[in-house]
Amino acid sequence: METPIKREIVDRAIQDYGIQDFAKATIREVKAVAAFAEQQSGVEFIKMEMGIPGLPASQVGVDAQIKALQDGIAHSYPDIQGYPKLKEEASRFVKAFINIDIAPEACVPVCGSMQGTFASFLTCSQAQEGKDTVLFIDPGFPVQKMQLQVLGVRYETFDVYSYRGDKLKDKLESYLQTGRICAIVYSNPNNPSWICLNDDELKVIGTLATQYDAIVMEDLAYFAMDFRRDLSEPFAPPYQASVANYTDNYILLISGSKAFSYAGERIGVTCISDKLFHRHFPQLAERYEGLPFGMVFSTRMLYALSSGTSHSAQYAMAAMLKAASDGTYRFRDDIMEYGRRAHKLKEIFCRHGFYVVYDKDLDEEIADGFYFTIGYPGMTSGELAHELMYYGVSAICLITTGSQQEGLRVCTSFIENHQYDQLEERMKVFETNNPRS
Repeated sequence: METPIKREIVDRAIQDYGIQDFAKATIREVKAVAAFAEQQSGVEFIKMEMGIPGLPASQVGVDAQIKALQDGIAHSYPDIQGYPKLKEEASRFVKAFINIDIAPEACVPVCGSMQGTFASFLTCSQAQEGKDTVLFIDPGFPVQKMQLQVLGVRYETFDVYSYRGDKLKDKLESYLQTGRICAIVYSNPNNPSWICLNDDELKVIGTLATQYDAIVMEDLAYFAMDFRRDLSEPFAPPYQASVANYTDNYILLISGSKAFSYAGERIGVTCISDKLFHRHFPQLAERYEGLPFGMVFSTRMLYALSSGTSHSAQYAMAAMLKAASDGTYRFRDDIMEYGRRAHKLKEIFCRHGFYVVYDKDLDEEIADGFYFTIGYPGMTSGELAHELMYYGVSAICLITTGSQQEGLRVCTSFIENHQYDQLEERMKVFETNNPRS
């Protein structure tokens, strides 16, 4: 059967953009090809490649930021340590939803978690002689590896797909035993697979981080978005799972982008354990006038990068965290829409021969959320991504995220209600044109 978009349109776009291997095409390249094919064909694309919030920004934050601007805050440089009220509310939020005690001084505002990871990489990679390598528990956010490329910092990586549960310890320890690992990085829930490391796995990570003196950078960009569990009640279990329960060597990266749909203002909070914040590393002390880890992070790294975080956005973040901890702003009620979208999309894909690649958290079905992963029998990642473009569906290949599995990352954020029927019809044609062996 004829495809919704003529093959030559897509193929010409891929050629014109100089993409040699579509399996390795970046998010921006996939987006550009989709935009060109949509314009040339007049066929609406079902865009699943970009991890951008698809919900309105939190009104609580918008109102607080507008008021701060109207009150004249824009003329003042923010304190490099952060707006005191935000630091207090970040500390309270961590207690309310993770049940961990972190002092306000160790909660430092950043220009989104992207800046938080960059400054953390800088600080961790300079802290201890011989520890010059970052370890990624993949799959993960590709830009974090690009940050290390920019910094000139080494990294190692492994796909956790085959190392869940009891298998994680030996795999993780094989890297830590080299003595070169300064930091361990993962997201939880995970971008792109949406796996959620459980408490037993986090205990392994925390215990080994303490044993080998490595710092865990826990990326909580999708905070409390494991929708299988009711994580909505502040100061009451169940809580967001965290390595902070099992080690003092941690940095929590909490973002306003997805949980509060506040991506445009570039606001997040980096929460460093009290012990790590005040710890003196000889290499840092020698280089930065005797300052402890946390002060190097803020008064040296962040100061050099941006001289602070957008002042009015800090007021927005403080208001959102406060309302969430007060229980007056149930932020999960809004973002659960991503889970509903994922459930519908998975049903359509699976009905037409696709399968979910990262399908289980050990014995439990994967949660429905912001992302999920799909594969198709007999097709490599690149072949599948390329073929789906002919059907007006765009997604990125898992290989770009550090995964060793064949398949694609699907993002639910931009799906419109009318597109479920579109996807159903197009996947019927796809299945007909691509019979499974």
